[in-house]
Amino acid sequence: MSDTTESPPSSPKTHLHNYPPSDETEVPTPIPTMPRNDETEEAVLEYSESPPKTQLIHNKPDMLTDIMLWKRMNLNIILLLSATAIWTLMQIYHYTFLTLLSYVGMLLFTCLFFWANIHRLLKRETPDLSGIGISEQTAIDAANLIRKQIDEGVRLMFHVSVEREWFLSGGVVAGLYLLSLVASYFDFLTLCYIGLVGWLTIPVIYVKNEHRIKDLGEKSRVTSRSVYATMKDKMQKSKEKLKQTKDKLMAGKQKEVKEKKME
Repeated sequence: MSDTTESPPSSPKTHLHNYPPSDETEVPTPIPTMPRNDETEEAVLEYSESPPKTQLIHNKPDMLTDIMLWKRMNLNIILLLSATAIWTLMQIYHYTFLTLLSYVGMLLFTCLFFWANIHRLLKRETPDLSGIGISEQTAIDAANLIRKQIDEGVRLMFHVSVEREWFLSGGVVAGLYLLSLVASYFDFLTLCYIGLVGWLTIPVIYVKNEHRIKDLGEKSRVTSRSVYATMKDKMQKSKEKLKQTKDKLMAGKQKEVKEKKME
């Protein structure tokens, strides 16, 4: 009789699935995609290439800069012709400001009156004036522009006043002195007209001849610095000579006082 015990028969393996397992790897099912035509691709490219809103706001062109550089030719011509007409009427024909303003107001009122009546006769309806007015955004932009110009002027004034280079401060003082001399020969309206013409012409000339003006300014700056350095050296030497002569005189006086005391 043997000691070994027989093991019970193993239970058959049961599969969870109804089909037998296979050794082949499962292929993932592709995700269905929507068909894209040319219009959707163009829209996606336009959205991806379009700059953000903040960048569009910062890249907004400045009207004053465009006027100074004559990038808006029609607006420049209208502005120059209007200023010339006003100066001619007030200086040559001796119209006063209130008289000229009254004539301009009467002309505008008459033109609007005839335009409204002709519009009413032709279309048999009153003209729509709901779109006439200054928007809030336009007023905010104008106020921000004025504030920006005033801030830049104040910063420039303080920067020039505390600048260590005497050439810049001296140039500002000389320019103001020349302006006072010119103002003594012309009235305020003529000065405003000259300033407007200069504002419309000087920036364009500077942009076209920028390299020459910068080279000339650099040469004058170097020359002024060398002159300032030589003058400073001469002043320092003269101060040292004065100090030496003063020391000699003081030593001579002290020597005379000692000799008198010895006697």
